[in-house]
Amino acid sequence: MRKAKPKKRYLLPDPKFKDTLVTRFVNNLMMEGKKSLAYNIFYDAIEIVERKTSENGLEVWKRCLSNVTPSVEVKSRRVGGANFQVPTEVRPERKISLGIKWLIAYARKRNEKSMKEKLAGEIIAASKGEGAAVKKKDDTHRMAEANKAFSHFRF
Repeated sequence: MRKAKPKKRYLLPDPKFKDTLVTRFVNNLMMEGKKSLAYNIFYDAIEIVERKTSENGLEVWKRCLSNVTPSVEVKSRRVGGANFQVPTEVRPERKISLGIKWLIAYARKRNEKSMKEKLAGEIIAASKGEGAAVKKKDDTHRMAEANKAFSHFRF
């Protein structure tokens, strides 16, 4: 038997926008426990987004996050000596965390000077439905679509 599932930890809302999703994003953005620095990077990136798009930065960020979150993914499943990529639906919690991780990972790979500029650039691109994080989501969906024949192996 497996052990009991750990209790769900609830996050405190962030100081500026009073939103727990922002706290979740900042926790993923944070490196080496430097949370205040991560908050500064996020807030500055939101300001840059507001300046460039002349819209509400938080709304643009939420739109970008919804554009990046996947609805299906493929999981490897071994059946009779062969590995199959089985498409499965993504749980709501995992959807958000995958979207956040992809957004941050592809922001870090961008070519702008500072992290706040990189993050702002990726947020703007993803809110328009372009950029590397949205491409990752589309690739995941395409892979799931291609392996739809193996969906009867779902567990």
